[in-house]
Amino acid sequence: MIKLVLPLDKERLKELKAGDSALLSGVLFTARDCAHKRICEYLDRGEKLPFDIVGATIYYAGPCPAKAGMASGSCGPTTSARMDAYSPRLFDFGLGGAIGKGDVGEETKKAIARNGKVYFAAIGGAGALYGKAIKKSELVAFPDLLSEAVYRLEVEDFPVVVAVDSKGNSVYR
Repeated sequence: MIKLVLPLDKERLKELKAGDSALLSGVLFTARDCAHKRICEYLDRGEKLPFDIVGATIYYAGPCPAKAGMASGSCGPTTSARMDAYSPRLFDFGLGGAIGKGDVGEETKKAIARNGKVYFAAIGGAGALYGKAIKKSELVAFPDLLSEAVYRLEVEDFPVVVAVDSKGNSVYR
């Protein structure tokens, strides 16, 4: 098991191989398809984003409300292919990595390789486990999207698998 600190530096990304198991600690942001669409609309207008995605890792998820004494409720991954219409553009803009459930499309894989970034797979059905790895949660953008708003999460030992590495190798091939 590889321990990684977010945000990931470019040299560390080069060392990761498709199939590696990792535990992530540090900061990531949640964003599902509605938030991705809104982010791209900001880019279309040339506006500054309400949070910095350059070098950041986005988790395709919408956290459930927290119970007393917890930073977040259940926070399981969303199907990554739903972000394929937006992901290549975000990787080209500087996104450092993404986390989701299942495979990503060919154009997303090409963008990951072209930019030397990474896509991690999270385990579907393990939302409670991921919720426990969240140590702090803060709403940072698009509150009108409710569960699809963007949250800044501080995580510790967040379990993932390198699904597409910085060279474009995929565990799904």
